Amino acid sequence: MAATAVRYLRSVGSPTTAARHPAPLSPTDPAPPRPGRPALRAVGADERLPLDPAEFRRVLGHFASGVTVIAAVDEAGPTGFACQSFSSLSLDPPLVAFMVARTSTTWPRIARAGVFCVNVLGADQGELCRGFAVSGSRRPDKFAGVPHRPSPVTGSPRLAGVPAWIDCTVHAVHTGGDHLVVVGRVRALGTDDLAARSGPLLFHRGEFASLAPLGQDGSQS
Repeated sequence: MAATAVRYLRSVGSPTTAARHPAPLSPTDPAPPRPGRPALRAVGADERLPLDPAEFRRVLGHFASGVTVIAAVDEAGPTGFACQSFSSLSLDPPLVAFMVARTSTTWPRIARAGVFCVNVLGADQGELCRGFAVSGSRRPDKFAGVPHRPSPVTGSPRLAGVPAWIDCTVHAVHTGGDHLVVVGRVRALGTDDLAARSGPLLFHRGEFASLAPLGQDGSQS
C-alpha cells in the first residue's frame, strides 16, 4: 500500500489493511500529521468567496472535460466511481491526478487498496458512466454485469471497451477545500485503437457530449 494513502487513512481514523503493494517511505514523502493537528481542514467561513454555489457550477460547467472511471479492488471486491476531474500531471516522473469529494464513500476503499486504474470512457459509454456516478452507499455493487479484467501491474479493474487505461499506485493525497487531490504514479498504460474510433465521452454544461468534426472554416460539419 502506498505510504501516503496509509497516512491519510490514519489521519481520518479509517482502518488500513495489509499491504499488497508495499512502498517504502522516501525523503520526498510528506511528513505524517503532527498530534493534535487535523490532516484535513475545511475552508474557514472567513475564507469563502462571496460566490453562489449554483452560479459557480454553472460557469465552470462551460469547461468541457473527458470522463473516467477510477477503479480499484479491496477486500470486499471491485469498486469505483465516475470522475471528470482527471488530468495528466507530470512526465518525469509519470504522474496523473484526480479530484474526489471528501464525502465520497468509494474513495476510502481505493485509499486502502493504495492502487487504482483510470478508465478513460468512450463516446458510447454514457450508460456505463451513469452506473458509476451513483453513490457507493446507494449502489454498493457497481460492477454487477460490468465486464473487466485486472490491470497488468496493480490488478485494479480495467473495464472492457474503454479507449484508454492508466494503471497507478497512490503517490500523494492533498486537501483541496471540500475535495481531495489524489496524485497517482503511473505503472502501466495502454489504448484500444478500435474502441477509440468512437471518440471520447465528454461532459459539458451538465450533459454528456461528443466531438463533432470541424469544417475548414472552423464550423461544425
